[in-house]
Amino acid sequence: MWRPQTDALARAGIPTTAVDLPGHGTRAAERFTADGAVTTIADAVDGLGGRALVVGLSLGAYVAVAHAARHPEQVAGLLAAGCCTRPRRVLVGGWAALAALIARLPDRGAGLNDGFVRLMLPPDAGADLGAGGFALDVMADVLREVGGLDPVADLTRVTAPVWLVNGRYDHFRADERAFLAACHDGRLVVVPGATHLVSVVAPVRFTRAVLEAYDQVTGDPRRRQPVPSAG
Repeated sequence: MWRPQTDALARAGIPTTAVDLPGHGTRAAERFTADGAVTTIADAVDGLGGRALVVGLSLGAYVAVAHAARHPEQVAGLLAAGCCTRPRRVLVGGWAALAALIARLPDRGAGLNDGFVRLMLPPDAGADLGAGGFALDVMADVLREVGGLDPVADLTRVTAPVWLVNGRYDHFRADERAFLAACHDGRLVVVPGATHLVSVVAPVRFTRAVLEAYDQVTGDPRRRQPVPSAG
């Protein structure tokens, strides 16, 4: 799902890694926990030299915020996309109830997911999103774990520059002003015409945001530091 960004960053000579969180992609058989996901990002940053611009989308962004609060020494900058809604217990409970109903379908929701992807995404974007497989069996764990996070409180502990990137029509924008206010050094980027999966539906504009964040973090467009990303 990060192919457009990793390709562009590679062309720019920027060391990059895109990780699979527990329960996703090559780690589909693992149980998802927030602690395990944060450790995944920490290990990826260590593998890139110990300090980096960290980029996350949706679930990956919630985890990236938690990582930045717990491991500030690793974070040169944070770009968090599609995560500007507090994971309130009532909201998470509603999603969990829906996920439980979908999980009871004979195909565990694969048909619904495929139909949604075809409806909402261009073919190339859908192919990129599904390249690592869809994590249909991990939703209960994800919702439980995310429900225990407090991203607004976490952002108050992040001293590195923060970019909050949302699609104009993202349904996860409800608390973006509170998220921005929590940042010591934050800025909000709204991508016109884009929806929740902003890096997938608007890859050029999203990649530009990543490169702009990178250049600001390094202070020199020619200086190259690593960029790990989490989906």
